[in-house]
Amino acid sequence: MAFDGITVSNIVYELQNKIIGGRIYKIYQPEPDELNLIIKTSEGNYRLLLSANATLPLLYLTTENKNNPMTAPNLCMLLRKHIGNGRIVQIDQPGFERIVVFHIEHFDEMGDLCRKKLIIELMGKYSNIIFTDDQDMILDSIKRIGSQISSVREVLPGRRYEFPPNQDKISPFEVDKAYYEAVMITKPTTLAKMIYGSITGFSSLIANEICYRAGLDGSSSTELLRNMSNDKECLYEQLMIVIRILQDHQYTPGIYYDDEEIPVEFASIELTMYSDARWVRQESVSETLQEYYAGKNRITRIRQKSSDLRKIVSTILERTVKKYDLQRSQMKDTEKRDTYRVYGELINAYGYGIEEGAKSFTALNYYTDEEITVPLDPTLTPAENSKRYFAKYNKLKRTYEALTEQIAQTEAELLHLRSIQTSLELTLEDSDLADIRRELTEYGYVKAHGPQKKKERIVKSKPFHYISSDGYHMYVGKNNYQNEEITFKLANSNDLWFHAKQAPGSHVIVKTEGREEIPDRTYEEAARLAAYYSSERTGSKVDIDYTRRSNLKKTPGGAPGFVIYHTNYSMAIEPDIRGIREIQE
Repeated sequence: MAFDGITVSNIVYELQNKIIGGRIYKIYQPEPDELNLIIKTSEGNYRLLLSANATLPLLYLTTENKNNPMTAPNLCMLLRKHIGNGRIVQIDQPGFERIVVFHIEHFDEMGDLCRKKLIIELMGKYSNIIFTDDQDMILDSIKRIGSQISSVREVLPGRRYEFPPNQDKISPFEVDKAYYEAVMITKPTTLAKMIYGSITGFSSLIANEICYRAGLDGSSSTELLRNMSNDKECLYEQLMIVIRILQDHQYTPGIYYDDEEIPVEFASIELTMYSDARWVRQESVSETLQEYYAGKNRITRIRQKSSDLRKIVSTILERTVKKYDLQRSQMKDTEKRDTYRVYGELINAYGYGIEEGAKSFTALNYYTDEEITVPLDPTLTPAENSKRYFAKYNKLKRTYEALTEQIAQTEAELLHLRSIQTSLELTLEDSDLADIRRELTEYGYVKAHGPQKKKERIVKSKPFHYISSDGYHMYVGKNNYQNEEITFKLANSNDLWFHAKQAPGSHVIVKTEGREEIPDRTYEEAARLAAYYSSERTGSKVDIDYTRRSNLKKTPGGAPGFVIYHTNYSMAIEPDIRGIREIQE
């Protein structure tokens, strides 16, 4: 769901009830576009997250504690100077916009009581966090917007803060029957767009929900209302029911899950059009947002941070594929080498019978017992023709031998790069990304910066850790270093090893604790993990190889995490890990 005005209204109502009167104890800036405020109240401490991320702007109370930079950014230092230990006295949502204004009282350097405003605008790529004085003069912002970026609205220190244009919409609390009939239904558009295009803070989702409650299709034209008075009245009635919910703060925050337990939507009011989905009611909108967005936000940020590596790997992979195709094409050209050798041998064997100036001759190929026609250069003697064919043979033989080695190296490089590409898809933490960057540097795909000291290879990030339904610990490597670590250091010889068959993916280790008999359900759950954490996860079934750890050997001279084995079993299984319990470490 869009982070619309209704969600913002729900958040503001929650914050008004929890942190007004609280003091700002600590201020952090863990990301360039994000602030964390620790607020002390009589009920306890709260951590408020404010994010102006262009992809995922957010505002809610969170329990997550992020790592902070060693040196605080300028805005963070400015906020600490002015509103550190300040008291939050008021929280507003102007005009039901996706804007929240925090009014903060504090004492200045002279000991006089002052007010400042911390404003967060939750508007997609235009999101921002702006710090102003009580006269709305901008002191600083998390994103400075000059005239070269926006000719309409500058956001710079010393400029007066102005709210973004409201696009000719009105607050839902100003909507009445006259506005509905005179303005809204006269617009030549769809019913849903009529609603969210006329009322501030209403998203397409909420507009379609109101139409659904009225028994109407949101994609229908407003002309329908002008011709059907009953539909017009019914839609207005449902619109006012939603508005009264907002006026009375009767929010019901929750998340809707599909049959596969994947979150479909979240909302601050009930969405009746998702009657087939499972609705999980949350205690608060902050809890809803944290659960819904935490994973999404983490993935979005890590993808942004890994974008340079993705581009590097993609470029090198594309170049390596082209090299591989060229080598295979060149190898195809060497297929005639044995034919040239046979031509040379046959000329030597039957050359005495060849007439001078002959363009070809026919002889019995003693390798196949079939007659063969050998082309000749009529300007050359039989001995010279034979020598020419042997020269071609030897040249193609040398090319074949060189290409055989080169193709094997290129195939190994392709497997390595594709395994790194798969690892990037599994990356969730900065430490995971550091492992991949280290691997790319070690193998020369990324240049090392600064003086490099030889260090022992250490896996800094942790593998996924699951518990099977039968109580067996299962570990999943997130990258090649982790695959090697869990397989050759964590696993014992009797432990079980699982991997997608002939496809890049994670090693999965099942700790057997010395037991010989392992329940079938644990085998299946480990195989599902191997299928899910592989490049084949989008398929309906994935072939999985599994064997005892003792049957594995490292690939001689191969990249980390690459193994060879000759004794194994296989199964085909769905890449579905629902119901497998993960241990958070």
